[in-house]
Amino acid sequence: MTATDRSIELVSAAAQAAADKLAHDIVAYDVSDVLSITDAFLLASAPNDRQVKSIVDEIEERLSKELDAKPVRREGDREARWVLLDYVDIVVHVQHSEERVFYALERLWKDCPELELPEDAVATRGKAAEHARQKEAEEAAETAEPGGGWR
Repeated sequence: MTATDRSIELVSAAAQAAADKLAHDIVAYDVSDVLSITDAFLLASAPNDRQVKSIVDEIEERLSKELDAKPVRREGDREARWVLLDYVDIVVHVQHSEERVFYALERLWKDCPELELPEDAVATRGKAAEHARQKEAEEAAETAEPGGGWR
């Protein structure tokens, strides 16, 4: 069994919405062969809680307007570290980058086929690592004294 056309349509629209809000490392898996409760998982991450919430809001708004789809369940809003949107056909996970690394959902679903995503979503791959390197460089620069010594 493979993901339905409707599931693929939802995943594609949600991935584009996440990419438009600068999500990192967007990937989707067809889990229909291993789970009976949903067809696909969409994973995305962001470097801070505010951006996680913004991505989730955009996905929800876009799917509602374009595809008349509303989640049957939304969890994790309070802390905005890992928000789950359950559309029955698909489940969207938007995680803070730290949670994404810690829980490593990709490891769990690595044997499932990846779904094709819009070009903008594919272009987000590796952005979390790039962001982490940039943040480390900025922090190192803040601690270095102008003369090259350390504080």
